[in-house]
Amino acid sequence: MKFLDHPTRNLFFTGKGGVGKTSVACATAVKLADAGKKVLLVSTDPASNLDEVLGVTLGNHPTVVPEIPTLFAMNLDPEKSAAEYRERMVGPYRGLLPEAALKSMEEQFSGSCTLEIAAFDEFSRLLGDPAATAEFDHVVFDTAPTGHTLRLLTLPSAWDGFMEQNTTGTSCLGPLAGLQAQQKLYQESVKALGDSASTTLVLVARAEPSALREADRTSAELAELGVKNQHLVVNGVFQSSDSSDPYAVALQQRGATALDAIPDGLNALPQTIVPLSPNGMIGIGELFKAMVKKWME
Repeated sequence: MKFLDHPTRNLFFTGKGGVGKTSVACATAVKLADAGKKVLLVSTDPASNLDEVLGVTLGNHPTVVPEIPTLFAMNLDPEKSAAEYRERMVGPYRGLLPEAALKSMEEQFSGSCTLEIAAFDEFSRLLGDPAATAEFDHVVFDTAPTGHTLRLLTLPSAWDGFMEQNTTGTSCLGPLAGLQAQQKLYQESVKALGDSASTTLVLVARAEPSALREADRTSAELAELGVKNQHLVVNGVFQSSDSSDPYAVALQQRGATALDAIPDGLNALPQTIVPLSPNGMIGIGELFKAMVKKWME
């Protein structure tokens, strides 16, 4: 993987659901940690299976992976993030305001947009606040499926306009003052994503037309947001070892046909092809053996 020749501090993996983002992100994190770097691996996917892949129970705060003492991982749980965000907003008023007023504030922080902004709040802190991850050499983000990720990335500009036009001083997030205090952090997170010297965006896809089209759309939309340092990983490419097996030959040809028709935008990016592994990517041993050792040395 060429992006590991001179890795940036932030490595951001995204792509259509089911293409193997977590496997590739984990293998990258293991490779960097095995090279002596202190690495933080973060999942922003509500349906993440990072725990299973790494074989360790994770939460909203960094947890060391026992087999690799320089590798830490965490899951950004939207529900838990929303609860912590709500308490940060309401907590300072406990004992100062009547119970009815506190309940009213809590209700304001119970909407779906609070869930969204709370998750982005955590994500932004890790990406946009250098002090939050200062102890780590690299931060690897294993993101949610593409649409969710893009929505998060556009939140800062969307809320900019809303807060400029809102005259009530409140929103479903509660008092706008609390959100305004986070504006700079959100802007810094988007700025960090667009800094090619510090961030690499890795698009993960399969050798399938739908996955490649999705990656192409994502690439273009992220480029419009200023994220230009992109790399394409085509994961799980099947290679037949028996030319007499018609099913295997057909499966290989299907992948080759998809890669021959790869969209022009993707074709212009640096690329890595990762062969299909015969084993499941569960556990540090399998990650190292099947991906890191074989294809990343």
